[in-house]
Amino acid sequence: MKTVFCKIPLLLLALFLSLSSMAQSQGKVYETRTVKSAIMGKDVHYTVYLPADYESSSRTYPVVYLLHGYTDDNTGWLQFGEVNRYADKAIAEGTIPPMIIVMPDADSTWYINSYDGKERYEDFFVKEFMPSIEKTYRIKAEKKYRGVAGLSMGGYGTLILSLKHADLFAAAAPLSAAVLDDDAIAGTPEASWTRTFGQLYGRDLKGKDRLTKAWYDNSILKIVETKSADDLKKVRYWIDCGDDDFLTKGNCLLHIALTEKRVPHEYRVRDGAHTWTYWRTGITDALKFIGESFHQ
Repeated sequence: MKTVFCKIPLLLLALFLSLSSMAQSQGKVYETRTVKSAIMGKDVHYTVYLPADYESSSRTYPVVYLLHGYTDDNTGWLQFGEVNRYADKAIAEGTIPPMIIVMPDADSTWYINSYDGKERYEDFFVKEFMPSIEKTYRIKAEKKYRGVAGLSMGGYGTLILSLKHADLFAAAAPLSAAVLDDDAIAGTPEASWTRTFGQLYGRDLKGKDRLTKAWYDNSILKIVETKSADDLKKVRYWIDCGDDDFLTKGNCLLHIALTEKRVPHEYRVRDGAHTWTYWRTGITDALKFIGESFHQ
């Protein structure tokens, strides 16, 4: 008797197995969680991505702190960047190691302490946020398993945190980082200055009067200029900015400054502007670069 196999049930089985496999390879996202902050005087929101095997294993994981841009919040990289989808795919394909990705809300602080001490986000991040996160989740709380990345204002924050706290991060990947030189700061229109930088450096400053100690303490180019090459080499850098981005000049100057000091770094200029399309197409390579630092 000839055996006849029914193709439809087999196709359904294959589809079921495929969907099951996809579900198993998806990480888990908690969109809004909070850290209580005495330094900030409020609860600070964050979003966290946990790799697919987090709940089924007892292992510890490396961590990447992923920073949002100006006017966004902790959900930006999730809602517009779809970072969970890119991370799932990259982990499943072996492009990046399983990692925890933490996305804090920084509002419009630029990830620094304001000149008058009224807002101390940098202190909060280093002294309260990171310790709290790394106690809450199974994270390898060591420099060699810790990275930081971000876009625009978050790219600036990436550079600030990694340059000032090189003992905390193995690698940093700023995308379209808001690196500004002295001329850009001095020439910022008054309305833009008041809205964007006034609370950080002083609202009533104009022209070159804005080039204060508070500014130079937080100027990426000045920090690179004053640090030794040996200090700068303590963190691996991946710098990526589009050729049509209004921040191209600052990123070029950063590349030149690091090159003149013979500090190894990766510098990428791709076709694109200051858009989510650009950042979505760059995040996997940025995470891959950071992930390479985690391998021993």
